[in-house]
Amino acid sequence: MSRLILLALLPLAAAAPALAQTPDPHAHHAQPVPAADPDAGHAMPQASPPADPHAGHRMSAPADPHAGHAMPQASSPVDPHAGHRMPAPAPADPHAGHAMPQASPPADPHAGHRMPAPAPADPHAGHAMAAPQTGADLPVGSEPAPPVAMDNAADRIFGAAAMDRGRAILAGEHGGARLSKVMLNLSEALLGSDGGYHWDAEAWYGGDLNRLVLKSEGEGSWDHGVDDAEVQALYSRAVGVYTDLQLGVRHDFERGPQRTYATVGFETLLPYWFEAEGALFLSNKGELLGRLEGTYDLRLAQRLVLQPRAEVNFAAEDIPARAVGSGVSDAELGLRLRYEIKREFAPYVGVVWSRKFGDTADFARAEGEDVEDTRFVAGLRAWF
Repeated sequence: MSRLILLALLPLAAAAPALAQTPDPHAHHAQPVPAADPDAGHAMPQASPPADPHAGHRMSAPADPHAGHAMPQASSPVDPHAGHRMPAPAPADPHAGHAMPQASPPADPHAGHRMPAPAPADPHAGHAMAAPQTGADLPVGSEPAPPVAMDNAADRIFGAAAMDRGRAILAGEHGGARLSKVMLNLSEALLGSDGGYHWDAEAWYGGDLNRLVLKSEGEGSWDHGVDDAEVQALYSRAVGVYTDLQLGVRHDFERGPQRTYATVGFETLLPYWFEAEGALFLSNKGELLGRLEGTYDLRLAQRLVLQPRAEVNFAAEDIPARAVGSGVSDAELGLRLRYEIKREFAPYVGVVWSRKFGDTADFARAEGEDVEDTRFVAGLRAWF
């Protein structure tokens, strides 16, 4: 027992010098005497862990949930490209790892331009549209026209008499007006050694549908005066938008026997602005003559106009008293260039070729006249 006490005190003895170095805060204080350990000198049993409640019991392993099942052997996943011919890998990029400059986009050719807005989409695109119906597509009816409306509201305000005068003025100014015109188609001098003159004039008075027309044409020489001339008085009726039918009389003034003719003719405007006119003349002696004329204005500039002109005369039989043969008796072609100082006033110069044919040429040779002639002309075209 004493050996055990000594062994317990040895550590205290070894630590005593070190403890002696530190001042005891409780020095000179009366300390209570500690109580004696009741277990001092007794051999104490070592503390043992708590007893295992399952000690001595035989424990069973947990049951395998897959026990008794035939499990498939784990295999590697099937290659989706097995059996396919794969392309060779692309060659390595020679610029990999290099800092490449950024490619700038090409300059916009329309930059700075103001572009028009796109046209709106056609709402009928792709649709089969029906052709518009016109009056010509409708069947021709036979019903009479409806009666003219006579209950004019303005009559109750201004009176029927005042409105009748207004309606008459309106009708006269819109299709019923009376107009007139005097036209010198040709008034020219024939230049050369055998000089002379030639005219072709027309005057008319009336409305859009009905007119009185006077025509005159002739030629002469400075030495002998008028060789031949004619005057026509005609009633002209519009039978189409561009065509007038003319009926009347013609009388010739010349040195030989004179004739008076019943006349039927036409004036028309053909496509592309060709002006044409023709007539048949039946004389008081039963002689039948005919004439065709045509002109065209070729505008070289606003005021400069080139006009080709053609005239052909023919007869149904020989007329020896007038030196006219059957068939085509004579023809004349002219080319005149005029300058329109005003539309109503245009001087011109030109050249005219004329020729007699058949028996008419024979009559001319018998009288010592030329069969063919070319002359230069200068004249004035005017109207008012």
